[in-house]
Amino acid sequence: MAKAPVLTPRADDFPRWYQDLINKAELADNGPVRGTMVIRPYGYGLWERMQAEMDARIKRTGTENAYFPLLIPQSYLTREADHVEGFAPELAVVTHGGGKELEEPAVVRPTSETIVNEYFSKWVQSYRDLPLLINQWANVVRWELRPRLFLRTSEFLWQEGHTAHATYEEARDFAARIQREVYGDFLENVLAIDFVSGRKTVKERFAGAVNTLTLESMMGDGKALQMVTSHELGQNFAKAFNTRYLSKEGTQELVWQTSWGSTTRMIGALVMTHGDDDGLRVPPRLAQIQVVVLAIKADEAVLAKVRELGDRLTAAGLRVRVDDRTDVPFGRRAVDWELKGVPVRVEIGPRDLENGTAMLARRIPGGKEPVAIDALEGLLPGVLDEDQALLLRQSRERRESRTTDVSTTEEAAEAALAGGWARVPWATLGEEGEARLAEQSLTVRCLIAEDGSVPDDGDAPGNLAIVARAY
Repeated sequence: MAKAPVLTPRADDFPRWYQDLINKAELADNGPVRGTMVIRPYGYGLWERMQAEMDARIKRTGTENAYFPLLIPQSYLTREADHVEGFAPELAVVTHGGGKELEEPAVVRPTSETIVNEYFSKWVQSYRDLPLLINQWANVVRWELRPRLFLRTSEFLWQEGHTAHATYEEARDFAARIQREVYGDFLENVLAIDFVSGRKTVKERFAGAVNTLTLESMMGDGKALQMVTSHELGQNFAKAFNTRYLSKEGTQELVWQTSWGSTTRMIGALVMTHGDDDGLRVPPRLAQIQVVVLAIKADEAVLAKVRELGDRLTAAGLRVRVDDRTDVPFGRRAVDWELKGVPVRVEIGPRDLENGTAMLARRIPGGKEPVAIDALEGLLPGVLDEDQALLLRQSRERRESRTTDVSTTEEAAEAALAGGWARVPWATLGEEGEARLAEQSLTVRCLIAEDGSVPDDGDAPGNLAIVARAY
């Protein structure tokens, strides 16, 4: 009799498969307040690895970490009109504290441009204080009407960078640098997720920004997911908060600013990009457990060998977990590690030990083969590199094979509704076409130049629009 599948097949019901996998792989659970989530240890371990990789890249740009309060005076948000209008429907507001009504309501942080500028205006006095480059790792609250774990939750974790510069050009270049050197490098070389880098349309840009850069990725069902964004804020917030500096020439000037962020949404992206009907497939460079060494039976010699091998592989620089829980059936343990997407399993039983071999199970390409135990230290680093490259290649091939070049709004809608992306000339589509697509729950994910680069001008001749259904 065929074994019943642990997960709903993706082809049958992709959203149900996603929820099954979040649950079975022990990534997260729904919180007690609608729209919130509890991130379980295995899911949080993925976030910790993401944090570490991005934090190192952020610091290489000269940016330093800081922390700003969770509660923001409501009056701060009203100082920048577009900003408050954009966030008003999502705000959570505190009106009482300590048993009394507050003199001024406090907004639970939806993003920190306003409170950051309140302090930037104090910290920046002279051109010598610039550029001011700050990042914080925090949680934010944006009241979500249609929550989905990791993808859209009322509270989520993120990093948000905020910078102030002396000139427009410096701010513009820094926002682009973050997209390229922090986010792009991280997505490609750690998450193994392919992306298109572009600029948002006026309709889709961040509230209060003059330009928003985005990295958009295709999920396993052909929909788009906005992975990260980097915003040129111009002088909008500087004007609202009077954030000025004394120039070399002795004149008072407004600063130019950026903000940029990435969130726990990337865990959802990881699931939907690399997951299959057997569970997660975690890129080796991200995995907190790259190799799990399993004892098949409660044999003293086997247990001693898996523990010794675990120590050797750890000493060789791999992230290793020894699974010697022989009171749990081997089949159940193997399925659990398969669900969690650990890149490599090394399975050892009494017969393997007699032969001096182990069974090497590779989660990403699939398949098993016997290998000499003594060869594993030299073999596994190359295996993990191969599997990392394979995931990126599969992600890129999916996007390329499911992206269609079209010439009309109607053709763009047809391609996107069929489960892929469309590339259409922006001059043909325009804001009117964008509005017509919105009536079918389709969006222009970003604009790209004819050569695939990020255009300096959203209305430049030859710009192409990427059209898709999106999460």
